[in-house]
Order: sequence, then structure tokens, then C-alpha cells
Amino acid sequence: MDTFLFTSESVNEGHPDKICDQVSDAILDACLEQDPESKIAFETCTKTNMVMVFGEITTKAKVDYEKIVRDTCRGIGFTADVGLDADNCKVLVNIEQQIPDIAQGVHGHLTKKPEEIGVGDQGHMFGYATDETPEFMPLTHVLATKLGAKLTVVRKNKTSYGLISTQHYETVTNEKIAADLKEHVIKHVIPAKYLDDKTIFHLNRSGRFVLGGPHGDAGLTDRRIIIDTYGGWGAHCGGAFSGKDPTKVDRSGAYIVRQTAKSVVASGLLAAVSCKYPMQSVCWNHCRPGMISINLDLKRGKFRYQKTAAYGHFGRDDPDFTREIVKPLKPKA
Repeated sequence: MDTFLFTSESVNEGHPDKICDQVSDAILDACLEQDPESKIAFETCTKTNMVMVFGEITTKAKVDYEKIVRDTCRGIGFTADVGLDADNCKVLVNIEQQIPDIAQGVHGHLTKKPEEIGVGDQGHMFGYATDETPEFMPLTHVLATKLGAKLTVVRKNKTSYGLISTQHYETVTNEKIAADLKEHVIKHVIPAKYLDDKTIFHLNRSGRFVLGGPHGDAGLTDRRIIIDTYGGWGAHCGGAFSGKDPTKVDRSGAYIVRQTAKSVVASGLLAAVSCKYPMQSVCWNHCRPGMISINLDLKRGKFRYQKTAAYGHFGRDDPDFTREIVKPLKPKA
């Protein structure tokens, strides 16, 4: 076969799992902003009008966890009439310090050189890149992600009333939803060369999607790992990202091998490549946990990680996404 069908999915920032990712990363940002050496392994879960945050945090920062939860939910758009009221929902907090067995391996920055610092967990991480899009990301993943992001724009600026993602108010007809999605979302995202008179649109095929968000489904941090990475292309990491500081190589290791893979493809050495962490030989010192934080500048706070928690961790044109900076490479003579 010369062609085959491959699809990727995306969910929006109001999806219950993505609410949790954003809350966890918002708390990470708040801690790192005050104390760049904060150690975070943090989870969030949500159900109807309830958000719970829990995990291990060792930090000198003074953080109002409940306020961060409410501010994050409010910023997404959850108010009293959509099943999660940012101002009045129940917020539960259960936080302990990082256990000593882990701390002894990662707190070495106080006495050791960066290249000697240990990691907060074990695992395997993959980075992927392809030359099929300007973002060096798989086309299906790029289009799915951009459709989701455009849906959020439509919802927030009220270009099309009644749309909350593909969720809708009860009074809106399926015909109206389909027309709005084509006019205000699809037409602005999908290149014309991919649409013709044979294109089949599957829009709200269930026929009804009134109850959504935490009211319609429970949410938990890091359950959307394929959406966060490469949409099903290449290999995926053993662990997820949100709510983890840079000593957790589930996150930082995945970031450094994305930069490596992208640099290889951008330099014209391969059309597509998957790299695995840890990498050996000459790359290893560059990719030690302490060095990753330095090389990618991963310890800054203030809304740095929260914006990674919806619409993908890779392929984004944003100066904070340091793993997207291409390092020039050339073959050995």
C-alpha cells in the first residue's frame, strides 16, 4: 500500500484529565517561582464540583494550593453553570514531603557538580521528530492539536455560541454545531488540499453532548500521555509529565531527547527519527539529569509549565519550550 489511514486525537483544556494536568503544573510553577530547587511529584483528580490535589512536595516556597486550584479552573472557564464552580467547589489538599530515600539521590545539587546529580525516578523516555510538518511533528497530531486549540478560541471569544469544546448547550441543534465547527474551526485549521467533495465529517456523532467536564467524567493527572507527545507516532515514554519537577527524567529526559531527535531531522540527517534516553557515549554527559536542567533552563517558574499541560509538550512555537531549539549537527568526516 502506498498510503494508509492513521488518526491522532486531542482533547481541550476543559477535559477533566487536562484540568488536572494544568492544576498540577500550575502548582509546580508556583513552587519553582519562589524556590527553583523545589522537588515536586504531584497529582490532581477531579469529579463533579470537587478537585483534590495530593502528592509529595519539598520546597521553601509558601504556596496557597487552594487558590491555585480555583484560579486555574476559573481561567479554563469553569463557573457555576458548567458542573465545576471554581469559586465554590470543594478543594481537598493532601501533601507530604518527598521521602528521604528519593531525596538523598536528588538533593546532591547542594554538594555535587551538576553532572553528578541523581534522578528522582527511573524509567525510559523517547523523543521523536519527522520532517512532514514545519513543527517537525506528525501531521495527524499537529492537525488534531490545532483543531482542539481553535475550539477553545471559539468557545472563549464566543464566535460561536453554545460550543464548549464539542460539548454544547442543550438548546443548540446538531446542525448548528456542525455548521459552526466547519465555518469557525475546521476551515481555519485544515489546509484546503486535504478537503474535497469526498471528505466525510464526523461531528458530534453521538447526537448529544450536554454534560461534560468533571460533571460528565472523572479526571486525573497524566492520563493523556499520547496527546502530550506525538499522537501515536514513534515510541512513548514509560512515565508522564505534569506535576513533576526537572529531576524527574520522565519529564526532563523526554524533553532532551525531543531536542535531539528534532536536531537530527532539522539538520537533514534523517527524515524521521526516534531517540531513547538515556543516550550513550558523547551525548551522556549533556543528558545527565542535572545538566538537562541547565541546558534546557528548566527551573524557571511563573506559568512556564502550566502552558505545556494542554495542547502538547512538543512542536510549539514558544520561547519557553526550550526543547524545540534546534542544535546544529553535521555528520562526522
